[in-house]
Amino acid sequence: MVSFEEFILEDTGPIYLQIIRYIKQGIASGTVGDQEEIPSRRALSALLGVNPNTIQKAYHILEEEGVISSRSGAKSYTCVDKEMVERIKRELLESDTGSWIRAMKQLGMAKESALRLAESLWTD
Repeated sequence: MVSFEEFILEDTGPIYLQIIRYIKQGIASGTVGDQEEIPSRRALSALLGVNPNTIQKAYHILEEEGVISSRSGAKSYTCVDKEMVERIKRELLESDTGSWIRAMKQLGMAKESALRLAESLWTD
């Protein structure tokens, strides 16, 4: 079963997006595999102390994207293959990199300086 013990609610961004990202990060890192059961909406709502509608919204989006499969009254499972894992990795990396680039531009940093910073951080 996908564990949410490491999940930490943050003050930034909607909770449903944080839940989606947490599951996708697990898939991208390999800690969440194919056909792993995910907590029920009620159980996750109680565990995280959030409204059940928030969990429902996250699960609905994951279902639409084909990341999880749910049937009414039945358990929900992840549905990932190699292609899905690569798509999720790319999506997460593009999102994070895009945020970083926007932050560097807002600070007025030149591309070359930002790349040097990235290189120094990579090697540390």
